[in-house]
Amino acid sequence: MAFRTLRALDCARKRVFVRVDFNVPLSKEGTVADDSRIVASLPTLRYLIEKGARLVVASHLGRPKGKRDPKQGLRPVRERLERCLRKPVAFSETIVGPEAERQAAALGDGDVLLLENLRFDPREEANDPGFSRELAALAEQYVNDAFGAAHRAHASTVGITSHLTDCAAGFLLERELHALGRLLQSPERPFVTILGGSKISGKIDVLRNLLPRVDRLAVGGAMMFTFYRAKGLETGRSLVEEDKVDLARELLARPEASGKLLLPEDCRVAADTSGRDPGRVVPADKIPPGLVGVDLGTASLEQVRGALEEARTVFWNGPMGIFEVPAYAEGTLETAKAVAQATGRGAFTVVGGGDSLSAIHQAGLENQISHLSTGGGASLEFLEGRTLPGVAALEATAEAAS
Repeated sequence: MAFRTLRALDCARKRVFVRVDFNVPLSKEGTVADDSRIVASLPTLRYLIEKGARLVVASHLGRPKGKRDPKQGLRPVRERLERCLRKPVAFSETIVGPEAERQAAALGDGDVLLLENLRFDPREEANDPGFSRELAALAEQYVNDAFGAAHRAHASTVGITSHLTDCAAGFLLERELHALGRLLQSPERPFVTILGGSKISGKIDVLRNLLPRVDRLAVGGAMMFTFYRAKGLETGRSLVEEDKVDLARELLARPEASGKLLLPEDCRVAADTSGRDPGRVVPADKIPPGLVGVDLGTASLEQVRGALEEARTVFWNGPMGIFEVPAYAEGTLETAKAVAQATGRGAFTVVGGGDSLSAIHQAGLENQISHLSTGGGASLEFLEGRTLPGVAALEATAEAAS
């Protein structure tokens, strides 16, 4: 990949703007509920600290829509980051301007300053040139380690690179691109992909791009019902994207779909999605009119396990059912176990997407997956074959410097 990496950066005594992805869930009490993304950034941050760099760390959190929202502030993240780094982390209430610049200038070797939520300023998402220039004024070098935001053309991922020519990719971004690139470029076969989630619309380009490349593509989650409808089956009150039925029909008709595209043979149906009714398993062509599909059935789980049995490369994104409701989480948790077992048999496995990662963590399987991708949307766009703006910006600076 044609960009500079962290080890090529001479960062001693330099102020380095580090774009990370600290878009973490916060509890009702306002504390960090899951610090996985913070932990994922630590190798890059520790490396820079050990090299004597002066870190200006920046991230977004949530979608505050360009306005200050105390509930989406990064102070709780600063507290968790301090504990993870085991050193003080300064905090700047202002993102850019004289006060932020003063705090950045005051940093000593190995010091860390965390800026407030970038998206509190509407110019961040607008990739505003003036805001990009102000961000760049805080540092002398730039490191992008925010894979989860690499598919966004924002000031902190793209615009800033026009003003700081000494740019590099952090360890996390580099690792993500290598792992996902392996899926597209030279996957060991058989290559099995499992796609879940509620909507076919969010996965359609991934389906199109991966179908010719994989040996098996198993579908789960609520999008199975859009495929069922495309086949003329009764779906009860299950979630169906009516405007995507023709699209599903077109995918089913593609020559490469035959023998590759695996639709669930059965599913669990219930009276509603609350979890009060544990439901029952019915064949795919026997969904009762008044019930709603909530999870994979037992035969479908065996189908997934069977597809993974000989797999040498595996990609999984998206829950297999309504995972957030414990009564309907079995399909997702069992899929997590099956992917981990494939890793144990020697397969290279990649898991991405919030619910899929939650299932891996819930089942305690973090160390039994080859690569846990921190960027759900970014990983999907990469696998769609799209250029990620944040990566293209790093490549452009490397080209300009050569």
